[in-house]
Amino acid sequence: MKRIEFLGSPMDVATMEETVSYIEQRVSAGGFLQHVVVNVAKLVNMQKDPQLAESVKSCDVINIDGMGVVWGARLLGHRVPQRVAGVDLFHNLLAMSERNNFPIFLLGATDDVVKKTVAKSHELYPNLNIAGFNDGYFWDDEEALVDKIAQSGAKLLFVAITSPKKENFINKWQDKLGVDFVMGVGGTFDVVAGKVNRAPLWMQNSGLEWFYRVLQEPRRMWKRYLVTNSKFAWLLLKEKLGS
Repeated sequence: MKRIEFLGSPMDVATMEETVSYIEQRVSAGGFLQHVVVNVAKLVNMQKDPQLAESVKSCDVINIDGMGVVWGARLLGHRVPQRVAGVDLFHNLLAMSERNNFPIFLLGATDDVVKKTVAKSHELYPNLNIAGFNDGYFWDDEEALVDKIAQSGAKLLFVAITSPKKENFINKWQDKLGVDFVMGVGGTFDVVAGKVNRAPLWMQNSGLEWFYRVLQEPRRMWKRYLVTNSKFAWLLLKEKLGS
């Protein structure tokens, strides 16, 4: 996979197929592989949060999630074949894990949502080995949770916690998690569990998935997207004028 520098951040420009194949090879070989997807909000927040920036840049695979970043990278002359959305990659990796009998661990969201995610995952992938799961409210004893993951025998860990908490948690504990692959999946469990609906495909491809989120959760989302999208446009403009 080719890696580029975009607004001071490294990113891998790869297709979904290339990403899944690479992860499958690395997990089969053993070791440790850390993955993250970057969208507009995360890229903007990395400019002012050194800890988040370091957590992201230390990852082995950094995919572009969000059409805004894809279009921005292309505007600056980078060849980006496609967006690799976190929720789509999650499903592809569950299917890959089922084929290879790789045990997985699901971490994050509320207790109800993570249990529904486990049930839905078993429904979609009947032979999937789910070695364990836990909600995202463990901050009073992180070490006990890390031990639980390490003792589960899982090879892949999916962390559905908001940024920058998930990136910093993974970066902090990576040497003790005992897994071969870890990926932050943000709000993916909410989608899988049916708590949040995903935007129609035409909105995803048109870069309007963020707007669909605002329509579903206007109080929580409107300010976040207004601020981050405006800052991202300004960063792009400065980079374009300076190039």
